[in-house]
Amino acid sequence: MGRRILNDALRTMVNAERRGKATVELNPISTVISSFLNIMKHRGYIKDFQVYDPHRVGRITVQLQGRINDCKALTYRQDLKARDVEAFRLRTLPTHQWGYVVITTPDGVLDHEEAIRKNVGGQVLGYFH
Repeated sequence: MGRRILNDALRTMVNAERRGKATVELNPISTVISSFLNIMKHRGYIKDFQVYDPHRVGRITVQLQGRINDCKALTYRQDLKARDVEAFRLRTLPTHQWGYVVITTPDGVLDHEEAIRKNVGGQVLGYFH
């Protein structure tokens, strides 16, 4: 599985959202997945999530809100400089009004707005809208 863990988790959430489910269970888990979900929760795309037994295989239960249209992880971690973040967002997201690009930076996992505000670059994990 390796680098596809985040992609599988996000695709599971999108599929459950499209079927009208209220909750979804994700496993296996990683700290990157919980950081990604924390950003989604902060931006209002999911209600809440619970992490169970993080030291073993573990699982995460996510309460969906019905706002996720699409959510993808990039399996190739593309490097971005701080000045190129906005151009990447415009190129990647299908609309200019909403959606977020998630970037792993030296300051932690951030969305594109926080990365621009802190003037840091990093590697793109994925995006959601």
